[in-house]
Amino acid sequence: MYLSKTKARNIFIGVCITPAILLFVIFMVIPTIDVFRMSLYSWGGFSNQKQFVGFDNFKFLWNDMDFIQSFQNSILLIVIVALVTLVVAVFFAAILTKERIIGGNFFRVIFYIPNILSIVVIAGIFSAVYAPSNGLLNSVFAVLNLDFWQQKWLGNQQIVIYSVAGALVWQAIGYYMVMYMSSMASIPASYYEAASLEGASPFRQFFDITLPLIWNNIRTTLTFYIISTVNLSFLLVTAMTGGGPDGSTEVFLSYMYEQAYGNSTYGYGMAIGVVVFLFSFALAAIISHITKRDVLEY
Repeated sequence: MYLSKTKARNIFIGVCITPAILLFVIFMVIPTIDVFRMSLYSWGGFSNQKQFVGFDNFKFLWNDMDFIQSFQNSILLIVIVALVTLVVAVFFAAILTKERIIGGNFFRVIFYIPNILSIVVIAGIFSAVYAPSNGLLNSVFAVLNLDFWQQKWLGNQQIVIYSVAGALVWQAIGYYMVMYMSSMASIPASYYEAASLEGASPFRQFFDITLPLIWNNIRTTLTFYIISTVNLSFLLVTAMTGGGPDGSTEVFLSYMYEQAYGNSTYGYGMAIGVVVFLFSFALAAIISHITKRDVLEY
C-alpha cells in the first residue's frame, strides 16, 4: 500500500511523539488530576478508609495559621529572590557582555558553578557560612570590627527567612546571568555604535537598547523565578532549617509534605498542593500579562 509523503511524515511524527505524550499523561496529567481528587477526601494515606468531605479541607486551610505563615514566607521568598536575582544577574550579564574584562570566561564559569551544585551541598555551604560561632559571615564582621552585625542567622526568627533567600539568590544568579548574556550577545553592535555617536551614555544605552531588546527573555525568566523558588525553597528549607525555628521558614511545599506524610493527613496535604498549583499558575499568568509589551525586533 502506497502512502503519500505527507501521510508518511505525519505517521513518523506521531510515532516519535507518542511515547513522550504517554509519559507526560501518565506521570504528569494523571497525578495532577489525582491531587485534585484526593483534596476532597479525608484520608490518612495508608488505609483503605477514605471519607468524602468536599471542600472542608480548603475551609480548614484558610483558618490554619501555620499554613498562612508558610504562604507568607513563600511569597516573601518569591519577591526577594525574583527581584534581587533579576537585578544582579542583568547587571553582571551586561558587564561581562559589554566590557572587556580580563578573565571574563573565568568569571562566567565561577558564577555558573552554584547552579550545578546539589541543593543539599548548597545548604551545607550556607549552614557553615551562617554558623554563629565560627561561620564565615560572622567572622568577616568580627575582622571588620562590626560585631554588632553578628547574628544567629539561622536561629533568629526575624532574619532566618532572609538568610534562606540569600542562599537561593546565590544559587540562581549564574543560571539567569548566562541566559541574559546570550540575549545581549545577539544584539547588533551597530546599535551601540550609533547610540555612542549620538552621545548616549552607557547607562542610557542599557535602558534604551539592551533592556528593551532582552525584555522577552526577562518575561520568560520571571516565570522561572516563581517555579524554581517554590520548588527549591522546599529542598533548601528542609536541608537547612527543617522549617524552624518555630515555623518561621516553613514554605508551601514543606508544610504540604509535613501534613501529607508527617501528620498522616494526606487529603489535607493534597488540598495544600492544589492551592500551591493554582497560586503558581495564577501568579505566572498575572506577571506575564502585566509585563507584556510590543515585541522589538532587530
